[in-house]
Amino acid sequence: MTEAMTRRTLTYAFAKDKGLVVMQESTDSMTLGVRAGADPRAILEARRALGRPLQFEHLDASRFERELSEQYARSAIEGGETEAAMDGQGDLLSLIDDIPQTADLLDGDDDAPVVRLINGLIYEAVKRRASDIHIEPHEDTLAVRYRIDGVLQEVLTPSRRLAAPLISRVKVMARLDIAEKRIPQDGRISLSIGGRSIDVRVSTLPSRYGERITMRLLDTRNALLGLEQLGMDADTLKRLQSVLAQPNGITLVTGPTGSGKTTTLYSSLSVLNNGQRNVMTLEDPIEYGLEGITQTQMHHKVGLTFAATLRAILRHDPDVVMVGEIRDLETAKVAFEFSSTGRPVLSTVHTNSAAGAIQRLRDMGIEPYVIAATMRAVLAQRLVRKLCDHCKTPHDATADEKAMFGVPVSEQVSFYRPTGCMSCAQTGYEGRLGVYELLLVDQGLRQLIREDASEDALEKHAFSGHDTLFRNAGRYVVTGQTSVEEVLRVCRKDEDSHGGL
Repeated sequence: MTEAMTRRTLTYAFAKDKGLVVMQESTDSMTLGVRAGADPRAILEARRALGRPLQFEHLDASRFERELSEQYARSAIEGGETEAAMDGQGDLLSLIDDIPQTADLLDGDDDAPVVRLINGLIYEAVKRRASDIHIEPHEDTLAVRYRIDGVLQEVLTPSRRLAAPLISRVKVMARLDIAEKRIPQDGRISLSIGGRSIDVRVSTLPSRYGERITMRLLDTRNALLGLEQLGMDADTLKRLQSVLAQPNGITLVTGPTGSGKTTTLYSSLSVLNNGQRNVMTLEDPIEYGLEGITQTQMHHKVGLTFAATLRAILRHDPDVVMVGEIRDLETAKVAFEFSSTGRPVLSTVHTNSAAGAIQRLRDMGIEPYVIAATMRAVLAQRLVRKLCDHCKTPHDATADEKAMFGVPVSEQVSFYRPTGCMSCAQTGYEGRLGVYELLLVDQGLRQLIREDASEDALEKHAFSGHDTLFRNAGRYVVTGQTSVEEVLRVCRKDEDSHGGL
């Protein structure tokens, strides 16, 4: 009997309810894990269903839950099963219709409908380029939403009775503790869809009407981009390449969650990783595996923090270090100390602008003279949605819009608006474009930092001849690739205070 056959015979619902789990098997016998207090009649039923001689191993409650998750996680999405789940099945609504109308779905003998629904949700999310799947139980319904191009879109609102089986199955796939519903948990699912490796980061959170789950879909292909593929304008790209060519100093990437900071960092590391350097990273969590680079995952519960790990890494003779995020003074101090020894450091901070990153470091407690001596550049970035080429509609730009984006008022010019069609799922947008501002720490800016100059003064000096975020985004409006509304949604209008496009 094969592993797959075993799982179909001894269902997940039966194993969980009766406290029995198949742990090992050979051609002539099986080892059955038995939870304390298991019903002897259930053991006899399992022996009859499996049709094999059994050896027994007694498990306490916690080990039983671990074994249950471990064994049944293997039957989650693997190979081409996700595509097969949707092949010939129609849409997600038809997969919901396949689920039996029982009071408790986990009481059934067949978990396949729930598995097919989850497979279908993930497959559809990948097909529609979603970055996240949200499963949120409410009072009467279960909301399933995709984040596509940075905006949440509702795709399903089935009955709340689906919440328990869906969330339990996802937790099994991610090897989480299915019995623990009071605290948040984090896990991962690795799968393959159409030859593409997809890593799914799973996070659970207790809420008023039960646990909610967020799944972040990480496509390896999206991380391994060259700098030239990030959509930077020629001036920003050339200046960033010159920064990466310098032998030391700190380069920061800043922006909100989901703005593409990790992709930019990985692209920069690929430039620095020439086979002759020891490149090491500290990440929380590791989002993508990079060839030829040592990546270390943070583990705060055992004291593996950014600062502690960074100190340990310094004893491994690194040539380049990437720190996932500078969150506190201790991490910042170690990063600056390492950089002062003549090595490049890449990291991220969460601020609204490039100049704001310098102010954030000062607020943390890093001395201005240390920042001035060590900082090389700060790259701020955003992602704006790209107008759908099939349905975007031109309109005459108003005088205010022309003035906003540096177009002469006397010039006749058309900007574009979103409309919505089948191709873009009625959103008017399809895909995203990178928007950047690069602050280089030259001699003049170094002096301003030492003098503890204001953020406005730093911006005025840094962007007197280069794009701010707003001006950089404006090029997409003028060329008809995005809308005025989208730029105003993503970038502050007052950033354009130092001249036109």
